[in-house]
Amino acid sequence: MAKKGGKKKSESCLPKKKLPKKKCCVSKDKCRRCPLLMLKLGTLPEGYTVKKRKLVKTKKTKLPDAA
Repeated sequence: MAKKGGKKKSESCLPKKKLPKKKCCVSKDKCRRCPLLMLKLGTLPEGYTVKKRKLVKTKKTKLPDAA
């Protein structure tokens, strides 16, 4: 007999990296998702930075082609 509703292991089963919060909550003991703490530890995702305690995306600049 075939199993009904069997789940296949895929990428969705892998543990996901937690994204930082949009804004720092300014608590004394920083939570693990605090953007300031993630920036300090180097775990902030690529393409993001923190300005004025808020998470912002960095602009990607195109480099001119070297001839």
